[in-house]
Amino acid sequence: MTYLNFLLLFIVPAVLLAALVTVWDARRGRQLPSSLRARAAGPVLLAHVLVALLYTTPWDNYLVATRVWWYNPQLVLGITLGWVPLEEYFFFILQTALTGWLLLALHRRLPAAPALPVRAAATLRAAGSATAGALCLAALWPLANAWQSGSYLALVLVWALPPITLQLAMGADVLWQQRRAVGSALLAATLYLAAADFIAIGSGTWTIDPAQSLGLYIAGTLPVEELIFFLATNMLLVFGITLVISRRMNMRAQAQWDAWRA
Repeated sequence: MTYLNFLLLFIVPAVLLAALVTVWDARRGRQLPSSLRARAAGPVLLAHVLVALLYTTPWDNYLVATRVWWYNPQLVLGITLGWVPLEEYFFFILQTALTGWLLLALHRRLPAAPALPVRAAATLRAAGSATAGALCLAALWPLANAWQSGSYLALVLVWALPPITLQLAMGADVLWQQRRAVGSALLAATLYLAAADFIAIGSGTWTIDPAQSLGLYIAGTLPVEELIFFLATNMLLVFGITLVISRRMNMRAQAQWDAWRA
Protein backbone atom coordinates (compact mmCIF):
# COMPACT_ATOMS: atom_id res chain seq x y z
CA MET A 1 0.00 0.00 0.00
CA THR A 2 1.46 3.36 -0.99
CA TYR A 3 1.57 6.18 1.54
CA LEU A 4 -0.80 8.21 -0.65
CA ASN A 5 -3.28 5.33 -0.77
CA PHE A 6 -3.05 5.06 3.01
CA LEU A 7 -4.04 8.70 3.32
CA LEU A 8 -6.84 8.40 0.78
CA LEU A 9 -8.27 5.22 2.27
CA PHE A 10 -8.02 5.85 5.99
CA ILE A 11 -7.32 9.49 6.83
CA VAL A 12 -8.99 11.69 4.22
CA PRO A 13 -12.45 10.03 4.55
CA ALA A 14 -12.34 10.42 8.34
CA VAL A 15 -11.37 14.09 7.97
CA LEU A 16 -14.17 14.67 5.45
CA LEU A 17 -16.68 13.05 7.80
CA ALA A 18 -15.53 15.29 10.66
CA ALA A 19 -15.78 18.30 8.35
CA LEU A 20 -19.33 17.32 7.31
CA VAL A 21 -20.34 17.09 10.97
CA THR A 22 -18.92 20.58 11.48
CA VAL A 23 -20.93 21.94 8.53
CA TRP A 24 -24.06 20.11 9.71
CA ASP A 25 -23.72 21.58 13.19
CA ALA A 26 -23.25 25.08 11.77
CA ARG A 27 -26.40 24.80 9.64
CA ARG A 28 -28.41 23.53 12.59
CA GLY A 29 -27.11 26.35 14.78
CA ARG A 30 -25.33 23.99 17.20
CA GLN A 31 -22.63 26.03 18.90
CA LEU A 32 -19.89 25.52 21.39
CA PRO A 33 -20.93 26.33 24.95
CA SER A 34 -20.31 29.92 25.98
CA SER A 35 -17.47 28.81 28.25
CA LEU A 36 -15.57 27.65 25.13
CA ARG A 37 -16.06 30.67 22.94
CA ALA A 38 -13.20 32.86 24.09
CA ARG A 39 -11.70 32.59 20.60
CA ALA A 40 -13.08 31.50 17.24
CA ALA A 41 -12.54 27.77 16.83
CA GLY A 42 -11.63 27.91 13.12
CA PRO A 43 -8.55 30.14 13.46
CA VAL A 44 -7.50 28.23 16.58
CA LEU A 45 -7.58 24.96 14.65
CA LEU A 46 -5.63 26.51 11.77
CA ALA A 47 -3.03 27.80 14.22
CA HIS A 48 -2.62 24.30 15.59
CA VAL A 49 -2.05 22.99 12.06
CA LEU A 50 0.81 25.47 11.67
CA VAL A 51 2.23 24.67 15.10
CA ALA A 52 2.05 20.94 14.36
CA LEU A 53 4.04 21.42 11.17
CA LEU A 54 6.65 23.65 12.80
CA TYR A 55 7.08 21.58 15.95
CA THR A 56 6.95 18.11 14.39
CA THR A 57 9.02 18.63 11.24
CA PRO A 58 12.54 18.84 12.81
CA TRP A 59 11.81 15.96 15.19
CA ASP A 60 10.37 13.68 12.51
CA ASN A 61 13.25 14.43 10.17
CA TYR A 62 15.65 13.41 12.94
CA LEU A 63 13.82 10.11 13.38
CA VAL A 64 14.09 9.28 9.68
CA ALA A 65 17.70 10.48 9.46
CA THR A 66 18.69 8.22 12.35
CA ARG A 67 16.61 5.32 11.00
CA VAL A 68 14.28 5.12 13.98
CA TRP A 69 11.68 4.63 11.28
CA TRP A 70 11.87 4.52 7.53
CA TYR A 71 9.52 4.38 4.58
CA ASN A 72 9.56 2.19 1.49
CA PRO A 73 10.85 4.51 -1.29
CA GLN A 74 8.78 2.58 -3.83
CA LEU A 75 5.57 3.39 -1.94
CA VAL A 76 5.85 7.19 -1.82
CA LEU A 77 5.61 9.91 -4.45
CA GLY A 78 9.36 10.48 -4.33
CA ILE A 79 9.13 14.10 -3.16
CA THR A 80 10.98 14.66 0.11
CA LEU A 81 11.49 17.74 2.25
CA GLY A 82 14.59 17.00 4.25
CA TRP A 83 14.48 13.26 4.97
CA VAL A 84 10.69 12.99 5.13
CA PRO A 85 8.33 12.24 2.22
CA LEU A 86 5.74 14.82 1.25
CA GLU A 87 2.91 12.52 2.32
CA GLU A 88 4.13 12.68 5.92
CA TYR A 89 3.58 16.44 5.99
CA PHE A 90 0.07 15.90 4.64
CA PHE A 91 -0.45 13.47 7.51
CA PHE A 92 0.52 16.16 10.08
CA ILE A 93 -2.13 18.45 8.63
CA LEU A 94 -4.81 15.79 8.29
CA GLN A 95 -4.35 14.43 11.80
CA THR A 96 -4.64 17.91 13.27
CA ALA A 97 -7.82 18.58 11.29
CA LEU A 98 -9.33 15.21 12.19
CA THR A 99 -8.61 15.42 15.91
CA GLY A 100 -9.54 19.09 16.08
CA TRP A 101 -12.90 18.77 14.32
CA LEU A 102 -13.73 15.65 16.32
CA LEU A 103 -12.93 17.45 19.57
CA LEU A 104 -15.03 20.48 18.66
CA ALA A 105 -17.97 18.28 17.66
CA LEU A 106 -17.78 16.55 21.04
CA HIS A 107 -17.50 19.87 22.88
CA ARG A 108 -20.74 20.92 21.18
CA ARG A 109 -22.49 17.79 22.44
CA LEU A 110 -21.01 16.82 25.80
CA PRO A 111 -21.57 19.10 28.80
CA ALA A 112 -18.77 20.17 31.07
CA ALA A 113 -18.51 18.97 34.65
CA PRO A 114 -18.72 21.44 37.54
CA ALA A 115 -15.61 23.52 38.12
CA LEU A 116 -13.26 22.39 40.86
CA PRO A 117 -12.79 24.51 44.00
CA VAL A 118 -9.83 26.88 43.78
CA ARG A 119 -7.53 24.86 46.04
CA ALA A 120 -8.35 21.55 44.34
CA ALA A 121 -7.81 23.13 40.92
CA ALA A 122 -4.38 24.42 41.94
CA THR A 123 -3.45 21.01 43.36
CA LEU A 124 -4.50 19.28 40.14
CA ARG A 125 -2.42 21.66 38.03
CA ALA A 126 0.62 21.15 40.24
CA ALA A 127 0.25 17.35 40.35
CA GLY A 128 -0.42 17.00 36.64
CA SER A 129 2.51 19.13 35.55
CA ALA A 130 4.84 17.52 38.10
CA THR A 131 3.94 14.03 36.86
CA ALA A 132 4.45 14.96 33.20
CA GLY A 133 7.69 16.75 34.00
CA ALA A 134 9.01 13.77 35.96
CA LEU A 135 8.20 11.42 33.07
CA CYS A 136 10.03 13.74 30.69
CA LEU A 137 13.13 13.75 32.91
CA ALA A 138 12.97 9.96 33.25
CA ALA A 139 12.81 9.66 29.46
CA LEU A 140 16.22 11.29 29.24
CA TRP A 141 17.82 8.24 30.89
CA PRO A 142 17.69 5.93 27.83
CA LEU A 143 19.19 8.66 25.68
CA ALA A 144 21.92 9.54 28.16
CA ASN A 145 22.85 5.90 28.67
CA ALA A 146 22.62 4.93 25.00
CA TRP A 147 19.94 2.31 25.65
CA GLN A 148 19.11 1.61 22.04
CA SER A 149 15.90 -0.33 22.64
CA GLY A 150 14.45 2.63 24.52
CA SER A 151 15.39 5.21 21.87
CA TYR A 152 12.06 5.59 20.10
CA LEU A 153 9.98 5.77 23.29
CA ALA A 154 12.42 8.23 24.86
CA LEU A 155 12.40 10.46 21.78
CA VAL A 156 8.59 10.51 21.74
CA LEU A 157 8.36 11.44 25.42
CA VAL A 158 11.17 14.02 25.42
CA TRP A 159 9.56 15.69 22.40
CA ALA A 160 5.92 15.62 23.53
CA LEU A 161 6.02 16.04 27.30
CA PRO A 162 7.50 19.56 27.67
CA PRO A 163 4.51 21.27 26.01
CA ILE A 164 2.10 18.85 27.71
CA THR A 165 3.69 19.75 31.04
CA LEU A 166 3.08 23.43 30.32
CA GLN A 167 -0.52 22.76 29.27
CA LEU A 168 -1.21 20.89 32.50
CA ALA A 169 0.51 23.54 34.61
CA MET A 170 -1.71 26.20 33.09
CA GLY A 171 -5.02 24.41 32.78
CA ALA A 172 -5.24 20.84 34.10
CA ASP A 173 -8.38 21.82 36.02
CA VAL A 174 -9.97 23.26 32.87
CA LEU A 175 -9.22 20.04 31.01
CA TRP A 176 -10.67 18.02 33.89
CA GLN A 177 -13.83 20.12 33.80
CA GLN A 178 -14.12 19.32 30.07
CA ARG A 179 -13.09 15.70 30.59
CA ARG A 180 -16.08 14.18 28.80
CA ALA A 181 -15.21 15.74 25.45
CA VAL A 182 -11.44 15.72 26.06
CA GLY A 183 -11.35 12.06 27.05
CA SER A 184 -13.70 10.93 24.28
CA ALA A 185 -11.72 12.76 21.61
CA LEU A 186 -8.43 11.36 22.89
CA LEU A 187 -9.74 7.80 22.97
CA ALA A 188 -11.46 7.88 19.57
CA ALA A 189 -8.68 9.66 17.65
CA THR A 190 -5.87 7.61 19.21
CA LEU A 191 -7.51 4.23 18.62
CA TYR A 192 -8.52 5.06 15.05
CA LEU A 193 -5.09 6.37 14.04
CA ALA A 194 -3.34 3.47 15.76
CA ALA A 195 -5.57 1.01 13.89
CA ALA A 196 -4.77 2.70 10.58
CA ASP A 197 -1.07 2.67 11.49
CA PHE A 198 -1.36 -1.06 12.24
CA ILE A 199 -2.54 -1.66 8.67
CA ALA A 200 0.17 0.56 7.15
CA ILE A 201 2.97 -1.16 9.07
CA GLY A 202 1.56 -4.56 8.20
CA SER A 203 1.55 -3.66 4.50
CA GLY A 204 5.14 -2.37 4.60
CA THR A 205 4.33 1.29 3.93
CA TRP A 206 6.74 2.23 6.71
CA THR A 207 8.79 0.38 9.30
CA ILE A 208 9.78 1.04 12.90
CA ASP A 209 13.35 -0.05 13.63
CA PRO A 210 13.09 -3.13 15.91
CA ALA A 211 16.53 -2.38 17.37
CA GLN A 212 15.38 1.07 18.58
CA SER A 213 12.04 0.00 20.05
CA LEU A 214 11.10 -2.05 23.08
CA GLY A 215 9.97 -5.06 21.08
CA LEU A 216 6.45 -4.90 22.54
CA TYR A 217 3.83 -5.28 19.81
CA ILE A 218 0.06 -4.96 19.78
CA ALA A 219 -1.44 -7.90 17.86
CA GLY A 220 2.07 -8.81 16.77
CA THR A 221 2.43 -5.81 14.44
CA LEU A 222 2.02 -2.38 16.07
CA PRO A 223 4.91 -1.29 18.30
CA VAL A 224 3.59 0.02 21.60
CA GLU A 225 5.55 3.23 20.98
CA GLU A 226 3.24 4.00 18.06
CA LEU A 227 0.19 3.90 20.32
CA ILE A 228 1.99 6.18 22.78
CA PHE A 229 2.98 8.48 19.93
CA PHE A 230 -0.62 8.92 18.78
CA LEU A 231 -1.81 9.40 22.34
CA ALA A 232 0.85 12.08 22.92
CA THR A 233 0.19 13.95 19.68
CA ASN A 234 -3.55 13.90 20.29
CA MET A 235 -3.02 15.15 23.83
CA LEU A 236 -1.06 18.10 22.44
CA LEU A 237 -3.91 18.90 20.06
CA VAL A 238 -6.87 18.22 22.34
CA PHE A 239 -5.35 20.00 25.33
CA GLY A 240 -4.14 22.92 23.24
CA ILE A 241 -7.40 23.60 21.39
CA THR A 242 -9.52 23.23 24.53
CA LEU A 243 -7.36 25.60 26.55
CA VAL A 244 -7.11 28.26 23.86
CA ILE A 245 -10.89 28.49 23.36
CA SER A 246 -11.68 28.32 27.09
CA ARG A 247 -12.85 31.57 28.65
CA ARG A 248 -11.53 30.55 32.06
CA MET A 249 -8.13 29.76 30.58
CA ASN A 250 -7.97 33.04 28.69
CA MET A 251 -8.89 35.00 31.82
CA ARG A 252 -6.23 33.14 33.79
CA ALA A 253 -3.59 33.73 31.15
CA GLN A 254 -4.48 37.43 30.95
CA ALA A 255 -4.27 37.78 34.74
CA GLN A 256 -0.87 36.11 34.81
CA TRP A 257 0.35 38.28 31.97
CA ASP A 258 -0.84 41.43 33.75
CA ALA A 259 0.84 40.31 36.96
CA TRP A 260 4.10 39.62 35.14
CA ARG A 261 4.04 43.03 33.46
CA ALA A 262 3.29 44.73 36.77
